[in-house]
Amino acid sequence: MERKVTKIGNSLGMTFPAKLLKRLGVAHGDDVFIEEQDGTIVIRKSQKVHLPKGVSDDFFDILDKNMKQYDETIKGLVDR
Repeated sequence: MERKVTKIGNSLGMTFPAKLLKRLGVAHGDDVFIEEQDGTIVIRKSQKVHLPKGVSDDFFDILDKNMKQYDETIKGLVDR
């Protein structure tokens, strides 16, 4: 699917077909997670997680970053 980047106020944005958003379960006001992977933009609906007391909101972002950064090291520990 091809979409055009348009100006929205002082920002740039894109629109998505209603049928696509409905299939993905994304509605007005939902939070989405956007990341870049190998030159590709990946957009997915954010999964709200109720965190235990004392766990910061950015815990999973930091965990994911570290898991990616140390992936080979972690896999290497399996053989030890």
